[in-house]
Amino acid sequence: MLKRNTYAVMAGVLLALGSSSVLAADAETQAQLDALKAAIPKFAVPMREVGGRFQDMYFAAKGGNWALAAYMSKYMNGAMNPAALTKPKEYKMWKDFYVNDFAMVNKAIQAKDMKAFEESYTKAIVTCNECHETMKYQFIKVVKKKTAPGNNIDFTLKTEPNIVPD
Repeated sequence: MLKRNTYAVMAGVLLALGSSSVLAADAETQAQLDALKAAIPKFAVPMREVGGRFQDMYFAAKGGNWALAAYMSKYMNGAMNPAALTKPKEYKMWKDFYVNDFAMVNKAIQAKDMKAFEESYTKAIVTCNECHETMKYQFIKVVKKKTAPGNNIDFTLKTEPNIVPD
């Protein structure tokens, strides 16, 4: 429910910011827009979702559920969209990471290449931790879990990565 409300608020803000009438907004309207923007998750909340999906992606690939791995990657990236509005500088860093560094993980998923996936996933963890240090969040260290989370997902379904709906 909270997620749906967050996305509804975000959609409203994006629509409002995209309209030309916002440029001529009065003080009251601007205050409302500022309040809406303040209600949208900054970076930590979406990043928490990224972390969970990142871990799930690993166990999905390891189990041969390549569609789930692709799905987790896609929605891991989408989870960061609020930050484009609330933390544009940090979002740019995220986008650069996902498009450039993380591309090898996505390529390995599409190829169903577990060896390449392991290598690129491990490299992504190193890159994540380097970024955390750069941003002064050195107390956040990503690790590869040894066991799958207990979230009632079957990581062992044998699927193809290209079946994820848009």
